[in-house]
Amino acid sequence: MEKKNINNVKMGKDVKVFDFVNLYGCSIDDYTKIGTFVEIQKNASVGKNCKISSHTFICEGVKIEDNVFIGHNVTFINDKYPRSVNPDGSMQTEEDWSVEETFIKKGASIGSSSTILCGVTVGENAIVGAGAVVTRDVPPNATVAGVPAKIIKHA
Repeated sequence: MEKKNINNVKMGKDVKVFDFVNLYGCSIDDYTKIGTFVEIQKNASVGKNCKISSHTFICEGVKIEDNVFIGHNVTFINDKYPRSVNPDGSMQTEEDWSVEETFIKKGASIGSSSTILCGVTVGENAIVGAGAVVTRDVPPNATVAGVPAKIIKHA
């Protein structure tokens, strides 16, 4: 399959997208699989040979490198101080806040039901345990778990 650009989504070669997926303005590189009920927002990117499991939410500003595993029901966050309205009571728009990028480095694995806060980097080959809440950077080759996530093992 050739590289495609459908509805502002850049898709690489042999990308598999299952049913009930919401993709817009993002990029997904070669041989990646996107599970059912996943949303990937604009300005997010997923590298080559990744597996994004069902019910996962990848918001604007998330950069996922090659060979990454994302478990079921993983949530990424891109705003440290989310608000519905401005101090004057008016509804917030995109101009009222700025995206804080998150980086998932090559070969990392994110366990099911984890939450990854914005502005963090999960290092190469790191493992985030199921249900963890990642509030700070995870070093390469480390395993973290818990709420908040703490290092439980260095490779």
